[in-house]
Amino acid sequence: MAEHVDGGPRDAGLRLVPHAGPDGTTAYGTALPQPWLDTGEYWPGLSGATAALPAPVAVLGLEALRWNAADLLRRAAGIPLRVASKSLRVRSVMEELLQHPGFRGVFAYTLAEALWLAERCDDVLVGYPSTDRPALERLLADELLASRVTLMVDDEAQLDLVDAVLPSSRRPELRICLDADASWRAPVLGFIGTRRSPLHRPADAVRMGARIADRPGFRLVGLMMYEAQIAGIGDTVPGAGPMNAMMRRIQPRSMTELRERRGRITAGLHGVADLEFVNGGGTGSLEATRADPVVTEMTAGSGLFAGRLFDGYRAFTPAPAAAYAFDVVRRPAPQIATVLGGGWIASGPPGPGRSPQPVWPQGLRLLPREGAGEVQTPLRGAGAAALRAGDRVWFRHAKSGEPAEHVTRYHVVEAGRIVAELPTYRGEGKAFL
Repeated sequence: MAEHVDGGPRDAGLRLVPHAGPDGTTAYGTALPQPWLDTGEYWPGLSGATAALPAPVAVLGLEALRWNAADLLRRAAGIPLRVASKSLRVRSVMEELLQHPGFRGVFAYTLAEALWLAERCDDVLVGYPSTDRPALERLLADELLASRVTLMVDDEAQLDLVDAVLPSSRRPELRICLDADASWRAPVLGFIGTRRSPLHRPADAVRMGARIADRPGFRLVGLMMYEAQIAGIGDTVPGAGPMNAMMRRIQPRSMTELRERRGRITAGLHGVADLEFVNGGGTGSLEATRADPVVTEMTAGSGLFAGRLFDGYRAFTPAPAAAYAFDVVRRPAPQIATVLGGGWIASGPPGPGRSPQPVWPQGLRLLPREGAGEVQTPLRGAGAAALRAGDRVWFRHAKSGEPAEHVTRYHVVEAGRIVAELPTYRGEGKAFL
């Protein structure tokens, strides 16, 4: 199945994945340069490359992005990776990745987004149920889009909504993926995971799968079970010693339970439909998820741009591919420098871990009583003393895709110079959620 449709723009020159060697193998990250390891050269180099650009400025370090892409493929060990769009929100990067073996299809977060991506990609899985009636109307009216987009379902009411928009007798058959709950019901701690699908027990998931398979106008093609409690929570988070120790005990036990339950659900669904794929995992769980024999593909995205939440895992060390900078505009005190802007707070449970992290100059930290502000962010520390108006301060976001909602483009930097400008979703005039 081709992943890119001729006629759409793409930046083939970026070459995000190393080419295979003469023996057909890929070097992954072992032979790639790692300039970010020399912080005293890397971050000032970004400042030099973007000196003529106004702040805020967002960059992608091409060497780091290549490293991360190669490392994800190494960790996947041959299991295809579906690209999580919400963790990138840069269409040209997704299209470039899909040119390379190892990456297959897109994991979208809304139906409207999926329809847009499906104009040039023929395999788009919508990761969440949709009630967007205009988007459903467009999908139901277009046989090509219906053949490329797979809807996510965990309740028969979601199918009722589709039929209310247009009955099965008047529309193409729709591709459906069943979302089953991958959380762990721990004996002592109780629910551990994220509140997603209500289908936890194998019998309930298989029963729902049979209803989909028996219903006119729908075809069950896949199963998804996302183990957020493993993929999305680090086990070496700085300053979280007790939590790290607990996660190292919880995650293997959760995976053991999930492997058995996912196997039973998959076997039951194969009895009612011809599944094309079983999707699982995320950037933080590739090693554990790939060991499940029923999983045929895994989803990854955050590990490409590498938001700082993914610094806290024992299994891998991503490179800081995405970063952004604000300029110092005033000095309210000798040990404080204030930048214009900065309040790009990550979604999720409120707390310091969701704030942007100043990474250069070193020694800067947010003020506890002000934090990262919408229009200004004061920074304290030894590094602030030498800063003057117009100097650039670099930050890393907690999450990987959300900075793209604040900027219209990423400037791609390689060897200290800008080599490309890539529009974000916002830069292409899109805001899906």
